[in-house]
Amino acid sequence: MPGSLDNRTIVLGVTGSIAAFKAAELTSLLRKAGANVFVVMTAAATRFITPLTLQALSRNPVTTSLWDEGKGWQPGHIELADTADLLLIAPATADVLAKLAHGLADDQLTSLYLACRAPVMLAPAMNGKMYDHPATRQNREVLEKRGHVFIGPEEGMLACGYEGLGRLWPVENIVTRVEKMIGGT
Repeated sequence: MPGSLDNRTIVLGVTGSIAAFKAAELTSLLRKAGANVFVVMTAAATRFITPLTLQALSRNPVTTSLWDEGKGWQPGHIELADTADLLLIAPATADVLAKLAHGLADDQLTSLYLACRAPVMLAPAMNGKMYDHPATRQNREVLEKRGHVFIGPEEGMLACGYEGLGRLWPVENIVTRVEKMIGGT
């Protein structure tokens, strides 16, 4: 049975948020919808979920460093950027939003971002005070002006014990938005 994301390649960026563990379910649901998923993790993300988990679920190698480049002549982050139909970063931390807004490219994910011409969807997840900080708001405005789509965050109990805005959007809702944005059916 064809999926709504058949023949679509999604690069899933996973960053160092406690919500990184939800990338496992997100990867699984994207695969069930037919997408070819390639996961790129920041070093901080690997502290919350292992690359092996996401490799098994995506059925593709997971990249965690610029030094993990492929065996071919073309740099891996360029190759992934060229094949992506969507760059989805979920969860997206304040740190990564700042790096993207200012064009910093000190790891595999941020380097791939600068080379990628596919649409970008960002799903923030962080403490509500961090999300509401003027610097984070300004970075979001910069990224929105570039045409990037933000989904979430939502309100609820946060890992830090606070209640407020900052939770990663439910993964089912993220997949629905991805399907609406790039789905083939």
